[in-house]
Amino acid sequence: MSRPSPAGPAHPADPVVRRMPRAVVVYVQLVDRLGRAVGGLAMLLTFVLAAILLEASVARLAFGTSHIWSVELAQFTMSAYYLLGGALSEQDAVHVRMDLFYSRLRPRTKLLVDVLTAPLVLVYLGLLFYGGIRSSHWALVNNQVNYTAWAPPMAPVKMVMTVGIGFMLLQHLAVFFRDLAKLLGRAME
Repeated sequence: MSRPSPAGPAHPADPVVRRMPRAVVVYVQLVDRLGRAVGGLAMLLTFVLAAILLEASVARLAFGTSHIWSVELAQFTMSAYYLLGGALSEQDAVHVRMDLFYSRLRPRTKLLVDVLTAPLVLVYLGLLFYGGIRSSHWALVNNQVNYTAWAPPMAPVKMVMTVGIGFMLLQHLAVFFRDLAKLLGRAME
């Protein structure tokens, strides 16, 4: 509930702004900051990826050699990049959206669709996260390696992927709360 200002009561025509619960607001702010920080670090992986590919090209063209690890390490780096950056792209709404009708909807209808479909996405991400934890644990306990000539251990890659999925799960829940607040006409302050 808003308090009257020290100068006197609020104007009678001013609506009372209802706020989302404080725990929800703090959660959204914390997850947004975390997603932005992790997404910023993930962006730096593009330089790592460029260095790996540059090294592979120079080795092949200048020295006539090919490293068995270059392509695979580039694939792992790219996976880390897009999974760790997923939360930031969700936060900024710059992810790829394939739709036939959504773009034609009114803003309020889009909010309603987003709020109604969010639980499905959260369940999907939750199952992916659970599977990632189990797969990472199995890879760690059993010293799983990739079945290539280089044979890198898979546990670090799976753990990074699981962390990225976890961040996307947290961020999607924050986006759900933000959309729900807009739909209900509540402030997220």
